[in-house]
Amino acid sequence: MNLHKICLWLFLVTILTITSSGVLAEESTSTNNDVFYVAKFVCGSIFSDEGPLRPGHYDTSISILNKHHNSTTFFWNVSMNNSPESHATLLTLDTFQSTGINCQDIKRVSGMQDRTELVEGFVLVTVPQTYNVAEPSTITTSSDNQHLEVQVFYTANALDSLPHEVVYEKISFYIIQDRTKKIPEDMIRTTLDVTLQSELNKISNTEMKVKKLLSESFNIDDEQLDDIEIRIKDVSIGVGSMIDDHAISLSILKPQGSLPYEGIEK
Repeated sequence: MNLHKICLWLFLVTILTITSSGVLAEESTSTNNDVFYVAKFVCGSIFSDEGPLRPGHYDTSISILNKHHNSTTFFWNVSMNNSPESHATLLTLDTFQSTGINCQDIKRVSGMQDRTELVEGFVLVTVPQTYNVAEPSTITTSSDNQHLEVQVFYTANALDSLPHEVVYEKISFYIIQDRTKKIPEDMIRTTLDVTLQSELNKISNTEMKVKKLLSESFNIDDEQLDDIEIRIKDVSIGVGSMIDDHAISLSILKPQGSLPYEGIEK
């Protein structure tokens, strides 16, 4: 397991520890019986080593199941790092009905749907024990505070695309003449090898690909490529697989004490 993949796993294990232990502590002075779930989320991509996490693509998916024998109403809202809290969204699930909250939903309610860079924060799912969706003025209190099953699925992928088979071509060649005088003498008229990734169903100039590689390696201008004379000795094809450099983690959230919730959107 390489260092990059170990870092991805450590990141997801850290999130798993945070979400299962409950980052937000219950307030002892709370005056209502509302039940809430707190889910840590990480959404977006990092393309450089500037942090806060390793370069890669991060995603969060929250699944919510009503495991009660009656319909259950709850609110969910987003507390994004260093940003105002979103309005709460009201949802009602019938018996054994489920729904999901993903990164697109999180960014939408936070007004950040066009952002691709990494964003972090928490999703708060609140099950009010003093709210009746049919009769909002009626107080309804339930002794069962575990109506919902809430699970959070995290993924982190260091690759720009999913793992798949790739075709490589090993090119054996030798340099007949170098009028640029930039290629070392010991490489002239010596059998050389290079392995390049090949594209399927595309016609390519093998000699030009080798010349392009030589120009990059020895700082040769494109205008000087004609001053390099090479001969292709042999080309062989091989198939390999891209490294599956990703990590996944599942967290099952436990219900906690009460949190206040503000503005509601239906």
